[in-house]
Amino acid sequence: MAQDRTLRADAVRNRAKILESARELITRHGADVSTDAIARAAGVAAGTLYRHFPSKSDLISAALQGSLERLAEITEASWARVEREQSSAMEEFRALAATYVHTSAQDHAFRLTADRLTEDHRFSEGQLQRAADAGRRLVERAQQDGDMHPDVTIDDIYLLLHSAPVDAPLATRNRWLALMLAGFDAERREWPDASERPGR
Repeated sequence: MAQDRTLRADAVRNRAKILESARELITRHGADVSTDAIARAAGVAAGTLYRHFPSKSDLISAALQGSLERLAEITEASWARVEREQSSAMEEFRALAATYVHTSAQDHAFRLTADRLTEDHRFSEGQLQRAADAGRRLVERAQQDGDMHPDVTIDDIYLLLHSAPVDAPLATRNRWLALMLAGFDAERREWPDASERPGR
């Protein structure tokens, strides 16, 4: 019985070390970091890693839980300020876009989390659904207020944030944000028709 408890305690410690190493390496290097590198950083054998996480996808999903929660909290806080009439939806949208871009520049794990809004419309993680719901409310309110172009969709926003130059210098990121946000302005006369885009 005592041996079983020791084995379970060792397994819990190993899992925690693997996740800590995965979060650290993904934050610094992104999702391309190898599972072997994560196992070495955690001080465990590759087989131990795979017993806890059968695939790299499983490991990355588990390692991103903290960033998923952060993404949800940031987006929900923006919507909450709008509901309390502390700021307008468009003001919060602009601030939120800047937060996404600049945080992603420093934290690859956060960048991967934000990218999932573009890549996975199933929103299997509860935190992603929360972020998506709050973001959609911001867009709808900004359009109701007449501040955002009525043809803008949440998918347009995901696409543009996904393409943000997060590896560029601060001045370049700020310039990109200014140009991107200007395109959402309600004063813009026309919005591109998808059927008229190159390649169609």
